Amino acid sequence: MEKSAPSARTRVQRFPGRGAYDSDTIAAILDEGLVCHLGFVVDGQPFVLPTTYVREGQTLYLHGSASNRMLNVLAAGVDACVTVTLLDGLVLARSAFKHSMNYRSVVVLGRAQAVTDPAEKRRILSVLIEHIMPGRSTQVRQPNERELGATLLLAMPITEASAKIRRGPPIDDPSDYSHNCWAGELPLRIRPLPPVPDPKLSTGIATPDALVDYRRGSS
Repeated sequence: MEKSAPSARTRVQRFPGRGAYDSDTIAAILDEGLVCHLGFVVDGQPFVLPTTYVREGQTLYLHGSASNRMLNVLAAGVDACVTVTLLDGLVLARSAFKHSMNYRSVVVLGRAQAVTDPAEKRRILSVLIEHIMPGRSTQVRQPNERELGATLLLAMPITEASAKIRRGPPIDDPSDYSHNCWAGELPLRIRPLPPVPDPKLSTGIATPDALVDYRRGSS
């Protein structure tokens, strides 16, 4: 487990006991998530864009269209903030004020740059497909030159990052524990429904085992 001191920008200020800064905790949250929100400012206007991503080592790779003007601005090296949140449950307290949620989240600050080497770009895109569905990259057609050129891949180092985690039951005021209403947690998990085959799927193609048994993290 690699530990690092938080920066002034990533140190958790509210409920600091929920903060985590070790690379293993941060990596586990990033690896379970599927969508990140990418925040940055262009000409004084803030933007937050949802996109797919994958972590490899200490680098976060962000995926989008090469024609996306905002992502091209990011590739030029503007400051960015990437967030990933996993919602684990609702926390139902005895008072309205104390209601909360159980969650695991990561914030990564830094600057991204475009991955331009074609071989490296192909490799990371395969890693991205594997992040979404294990084993999938060996089953599908790989990107052709046109598709590769239409895809923007950004690399952002995970050098300034923090995690924040809430677990457990509600934390009510002592005077509220006698209030006569149900209190506790409602766990939430990503649970896939049965796969739906494409109507144009050729006959005789079985559903991959990884799809039948699909899960994210411990869900």
